[in-house]
Amino acid sequence: MVLIQNQEILSFSNQILLGANPEDLSLLTLSEKEIAYINQKISQKINLIHLNRLDTHIFIVWEDLQNKEAYKIQENYRSRAFETFQLLEKERIENIQLISTEENSGFLLDFTEGLLLSTYKFLKYKTEKPKSELKEIGVFAPGITQNRLDELFNLIQGNFQCRNLVNEPVLYLTAEKLSEEIEGLGKEAGFNVEVFHKAKIESLGMVGLLTVNKGSVDPPTFTVLEYKPENAAPGKTFVLVGKGVVFDTGGLSLKPTPASMDFMKCDMAGGAAVAGTIYALAKNKVPLHVVGLIPATDNRPGGNAITPCDVITMMNGKTVEILNTDAEGRLILADALLYAKRYHPTLVIDLATLTGAAAMAIGKEAMVMMGTASEAFKMELRQSGAYTHERLVEFPLWEEYAEQLKSDIADISNIGKLNAGAITAGKFLEYFTDYPWIHLDIAGTAFLNTADKYRGPQGTGSGVRCLYHFLKKQVNSSAE
Repeated sequence: MVLIQNQEILSFSNQILLGANPEDLSLLTLSEKEIAYINQKISQKINLIHLNRLDTHIFIVWEDLQNKEAYKIQENYRSRAFETFQLLEKERIENIQLISTEENSGFLLDFTEGLLLSTYKFLKYKTEKPKSELKEIGVFAPGITQNRLDELFNLIQGNFQCRNLVNEPVLYLTAEKLSEEIEGLGKEAGFNVEVFHKAKIESLGMVGLLTVNKGSVDPPTFTVLEYKPENAAPGKTFVLVGKGVVFDTGGLSLKPTPASMDFMKCDMAGGAAVAGTIYALAKNKVPLHVVGLIPATDNRPGGNAITPCDVITMMNGKTVEILNTDAEGRLILADALLYAKRYHPTLVIDLATLTGAAAMAIGKEAMVMMGTASEAFKMELRQSGAYTHERLVEFPLWEEYAEQLKSDIADISNIGKLNAGAITAGKFLEYFTDYPWIHLDIAGTAFLNTADKYRGPQGTGSGVRCLYHFLKKQVNSSAE
């Protein structure tokens, strides 16, 4: 795929015009009949108009810009891009030029983003590949430079790298292979990767990760990603922590297969999002120091698997009673959150497909957020979520929820009671933080069994675009 800036309108090309005012339509070479047809469709409130000229195709895409908030218009254009892409696929169009006036040029980037996101396909295991696909997108728009197009393209590639990792089955993507894949991304994008293997993990006392790994025949890994350009903003270090359970059977607390275990290859989507975000930051040379921490293992009911009622002692000395082996993600995240302390972080954000309770509460429409960071950080992250349509809903971390984690024989248990499961999972993680921290539960958004416009099916890359937007803002931000 190529995304390039055009210096002129290519009248012989397939074209997509954003806008439907007379001054917009004047950019194209249209006959009177074509203009009349377009105006008729506009009067019928049809937002996507297709002119099939046999040898070329023209698409008119427009939105009512009146009385709408900008982020809603942006998402509408991304959605229109998905609808347009479906027509491009149907017509087997390989090259297209996007055109807009100055009024619409800002939204053209949103449309381009939606179009690029819509092109994603995971075809590694398909024996028959598509006969044709979109290969080149040209852009003619005031103020849209090649640099801005390159930044967008690299961000989308970060999203795709995340999706690729999520979509890989565990037969290929073991914990060790996940670390190898991330090493490859580091070499490609320009960030450092260090992989801790089992002996190093044992020496560090990462008991949570080792405990979950006890039922597996494959060893765990702990991958450290670090992007620190020479011009990084001084005095700021942001740490991203991602859950890397490459497959989750639930351990001895075995999951049911239908609509549960059958898609648990996605349980490392948090780790994949960390890798995809840092990939995009490095490719775009964003001047910010960012560290990624990804504890990885599978969770299986092998002969040495941890059992309910076992007690383990974490790196910080806190004892944990295991009441459910399917609450394993919080154990490996606890190790990473404790390890993050050595970076003296400005802010730590963890991402995890942590609880079905989060998905049940708000579905696929948003990520659950909670944490101890300042309101300024939370507000900026929510704004980034609205801008990218990777929205956030904040849940409380009131002290009353800690009551649910009390254990008769240990400091805390690894699960709470029946209610507020997403919150008690976050409350468990809080025990292992003493710095500004935000937890994102992406259980409802990271993997979709059916497509939702430009997201999915399967891995969505949830979190990459939101975090990239948020972290880029931190270069000059004073939020604390």
